[in-house]
Amino acid sequence: MYEAVHAHPDGQSTVARLAKTAADYGFEGVVVRNHADARAEYDPDRIRDEYGIDVVEGVEIRTTDRQSASGAVGNYRTTETIVAVHGGTNAMNRFAVEQAKVDVLAHPMAGDGDINHVLVKAAVENGVRLEFDLSGILRQSGGRRVRALQSLRKLREIVDHYDAPYVVSAEPISHLEVRAPRELKALGEEIGLTREFIEDGLAEWGRLAERNRHIHSESFIEPGVERGKYEEEP
Repeated sequence: MYEAVHAHPDGQSTVARLAKTAADYGFEGVVVRNHADARAEYDPDRIRDEYGIDVVEGVEIRTTDRQSASGAVGNYRTTETIVAVHGGTNAMNRFAVEQAKVDVLAHPMAGDGDINHVLVKAAVENGVRLEFDLSGILRQSGGRRVRALQSLRKLREIVDHYDAPYVVSAEPISHLEVRAPRELKALGEEIGLTREFIEDGLAEWGRLAERNRHIHSESFIEPGVERGKYEEEP
């Protein structure tokens, strides 16, 4: 299982500190998902060797302009293992699920964002994972926590209906916010997502990383598909 983290300067802790904590808690890897305007400087190989945990280089593209988002996706697709788009508005949610080069639509239900049947069908067609962001449940209270819970339950219902791909994250911005997989699975049971659902969503980050690294590798040539074109393997 993998956790997807925001590291300094996008968060409060370094990649190394987040990775060490995640390793201590039993994660197999971390995805560094810093926003494109707050990239972290780190040596993934050194951190892997020191703490025995996979470190996946990623980016979360945050913009309200579709043209800018499209350019950023194209630029980062060739350099980052995992490319996510920061959702939370209907326009960016729609943009992300329509792009086969996007791996993850991050926190689609945040802000004024919503997911409907049309968008989920597009996500299935293009292999875009919808994120179940647990940070609102873990770090909000009162009405905000209730709304976050309602959003997750609505997203679960529509994801189940279409058997749509998804990931799960607590989206920690500090090593103090990292929660062990067993804690997140227990939370899943508490809010109606089930332990198995949470475990599969955490594991999906690792499966994505493995697939994309294979596509990036010089030895990979899929018949009929140009090198660098991101499509789901059969």
